[in-house]
Formats: sequence, structure tokens, C-alpha cells
Amino acid sequence: MFSKGVCVLQKKSRFTLLDIVIVVLLLGLAAYIAYRLTMKLNYKWNWRIIPQYLYFFDEEKGRWTANVLMQGLYTTIRLSVWATFLATIFGTIAGVMRTTPRLFNRLVGRTYVELIRNVPPLVLIFIFYFFVSDQIMPLLGVDEFIRAQSETTRHMVGFFFATPAMLTAFLSGVITVALFQGAYITEIIRAGIQSINRGQWEAGYTLGLSWGQQMRDVIMPQAIKRVLPPLANELINTLKYSAIVSVISIQELTYQGMQVMAATQVTIEVWLTITAMYLVLCLALSLGVQWLERRLARSET
Repeated sequence: MFSKGVCVLQKKSRFTLLDIVIVVLLLGLAAYIAYRLTMKLNYKWNWRIIPQYLYFFDEEKGRWTANVLMQGLYTTIRLSVWATFLATIFGTIAGVMRTTPRLFNRLVGRTYVELIRNVPPLVLIFIFYFFVSDQIMPLLGVDEFIRAQSETTRHMVGFFFATPAMLTAFLSGVITVALFQGAYITEIIRAGIQSINRGQWEAGYTLGLSWGQQMRDVIMPQAIKRVLPPLANELINTLKYSAIVSVISIQELTYQGMQVMAATQVTIEVWLTITAMYLVLCLALSLGVQWLERRLARSET
């Protein structure tokens, strides 16, 4: 029976005539766009200028060094990693709160979701930037603390976060993107928890498990497997939404691309290069999630 099911899946995965026609049409459209860009567009292409803004040879250090576009890419990765980490924490906590028996917890979770989802992220980022930089950071004394550290410590902070001069803006961007994406992750987690059959809760209760134990040992392991695909989509969105922090002068990929365009007057080449960088990052994340889904599916069988 199992082998028959595999055969059916293999047959369904074969290309049909309609699939071939669609692929041919898409390739034709791509060729037409490329033709219009290269032959009909009144634009002087200058791709030779792009590599030097990716890497350059530092004669003093005697090695190749990342230039502004690659530096912006590294900043985007760092910002996305920390924002994803915090967004997952915020979303998981708020998603669980939205499913608790206590009314107060559900109201707090619902307020967070509705407040964040109905405010433009551009407004949020300015609010958090000025609030964090003017109120929180001086209160915590973060800037003074970082400046008082050794050169090695400052280098490590710059590697994992941002340079001391840009740390306030970086943290503001991370918090804003994390809060914004956390609201959507909240709904994903809530939907995953509520999708679990009521009998699972009753079985846990019968075994004498508390609500927290049921959530930890019975419900969440099943819910995580169900919400992994939509959760992966939000993680990819987190990577893309990180570009919005360029408005507060965080030197991520989009910001650095605009700086290169302003200095060289090369527009389309820079945007295409930035697009390719984002595409590689998002595809790598998507493939990683697909691999994780297959591992989870094999563990179930």
C-alpha cells in the first residue's frame, strides 16, 4: 500500500503539457524583458563598476576586504537574525497568551496584535528610534558602557551587532522589526495551538498534567510542526522588511546601495545586484526550512 502511494505521488509530480507551456511563456517573457532592457532602453550599462563595491584589495592589510555593498549585506544578516530571534520570542509568548484560559492574558495578546498590525512600520520605526535613543539608551548607559570596554570587546560588539556609533540605531531597528513581525507570528502560533484536537488537551488532563505541562509536552510540539511553513514565510518577510531601517541611516544593504547610486549614478545595476543578494538569502532560508520540514516528516513516520 505504501509503495502504491509513493507511485501516485511520483506520477502527480511529473510535468504536464500545461506546465511546459507555462515555463516556455515565462522564459519568453524573461527574454523579452531582457531584450527591452539591453536593446531598447536608453541606458548606458556599466556592470564593471559593481565588483569593486563588493570587495576590494586592501594594500595595507594585504588581503581582499568587503566593500560597502557586502558590509551592508552583513549588517542586513545581523539585523535579520536578531530581529527574527526576538520576533519568535515575542510571537510565541503572545500566541500562547492568546490561548490561555485567563481573560487578562488574552486581552494583552490581542491588544499587542491589533496595535502593531494597524500601525505602519515606518511610523513604528521612527517612534522607537527616537524613544530608544532619547530615553532608554541614556537611562541604561549603554553608550558609556560600550566606550569603556576594551578594543577587543568593542570589536566583538561590532561583529555581532553594530559599531558603537551605530548601536542605538541598530537596536531601534531590531526592536521595531521584531515587534512588527512578532504580531504576525503571534497569530500563526495561536492558529497552530487552536488547530490541535481537543482530545489532546483532555488526554493530558487525564494524565494529571497541568496546563503548562500540557502546552509544553503535548500541544506545542504538534503545533510547531503545523505552523512551520507559514512561520518560515514570516521569517523570510523579516529579512525583507529589514530594508525599512535604512530610513534611520542604518547602513544595511539597501542604504549602502543608495549611497553607491548617489556616488556613481549607476542605478539599475546596483538595484539588480541588491535584488540578487536578497534573492540568494531568501532562497537559502526557504531551502533550509524545506529541509527541516522533511526531517520532521521523517521523524513522524
